[in-house]
Amino acid sequence: MPELQLIATAPMGLEAIVARELKELGYNDVQVENGRVNFTGDYKDICRCNLWLRTSDRILVKMGEFPAKTFDELFEGTKALPWQDWIPANGEFPVEGRSHHSQLSSVPACQGIVKKAIVEKLKQSYHTEWFQENGPRYVIEVNLLKDVALLTLDTTGPALHKRGYRKLVTEAPLKETMAAALLQISRWNPSRPLYDPCCGSGTILIEAALLGWNIAPGLRRSFPSEHWPAIPEELWSEAREEAFDAVQDDEPLQLTGSDIDPKAIEVAKAAAKSAGLAGEIDFQVLPASKAHPQGEYGCLITNPPYGERLSEKTEVEKLVRTLGHTANQLPTWSFFALSPTKQFEHYFGRKADKRRKLFNGRIECQYYQFLGPLPPRRS
Repeated sequence: MPELQLIATAPMGLEAIVARELKELGYNDVQVENGRVNFTGDYKDICRCNLWLRTSDRILVKMGEFPAKTFDELFEGTKALPWQDWIPANGEFPVEGRSHHSQLSSVPACQGIVKKAIVEKLKQSYHTEWFQENGPRYVIEVNLLKDVALLTLDTTGPALHKRGYRKLVTEAPLKETMAAALLQISRWNPSRPLYDPCCGSGTILIEAALLGWNIAPGLRRSFPSEHWPAIPEELWSEAREEAFDAVQDDEPLQLTGSDIDPKAIEVAKAAAKSAGLAGEIDFQVLPASKAHPQGEYGCLITNPPYGERLSEKTEVEKLVRTLGHTANQLPTWSFFALSPTKQFEHYFGRKADKRRKLFNGRIECQYYQFLGPLPPRRS
């Protein structure tokens, strides 16, 4: 199998988490850049990474990178790449584009040039003047940054946060990839209780169950690259079989979520059922002030409401005070909250042990981490 240059794209601030995941999957030659992690692999690694990565957005094949200050340079550089190794004669290949700080600033024009160059290359390979584009889909992106063109093939399709279990949504849902990141940054593991008092559609708890049972997050969805002739079908079958064999669903989980909104709890229960986890998470309709986490050395991980309007901000302040009060009652627990609230520590009642800047969508937040003692080691 040929060695491929692969890219795992990452939400801003999560690049190091994606890199750590790749290393845990056995990829050691990872290079972190803004918004992406570069690594080498082959066809089977496209399958494995799409199934297993919890915090990445998508897996791209790097087709080539070259200087492109003119349309001629963009055309010739694109045409020189081995598109025929991937795209069959009936392949559908839309071109998407981005341009930052480059002389070629018209994205539609760049997309048109790239499309034309690929058509010319495929004409030479398939000896035809017409492409129906009614076969497998290959989304190509041309990304121009400082007069350098990066061309990639998207193996993922809908972004990796779309696990397939969330059929309904609540207002401002937390992305599954971000929920997985919050868990990985915390020190939670399945031996510890986990509580989310503002659980909304239950994403943090469902991601915790997937993590706790070692369930590959992409196991319940499909990918366009499953239909690519270049990737043998048996590689996808083997990757899925490996993922099924890795599931550890005999691990006891202590996962509880509550929310003041009964509709949110209905959505959370439906999502858990869709994920095959209906009996593993205890969901309750409760205000945060009535939350009583059970057990020792647990983790409370939450993404509380942000409060856009003035009246809502007062409610958010009250909620954060409530969380601080709950923390005082649970000296062995650790508390984690993702919030844009500038005065969070003030209302919580103490300084966070750690803070990490993360972006929930486009909203700049801090991930506040109040660390309790670690559980005693099992003898």
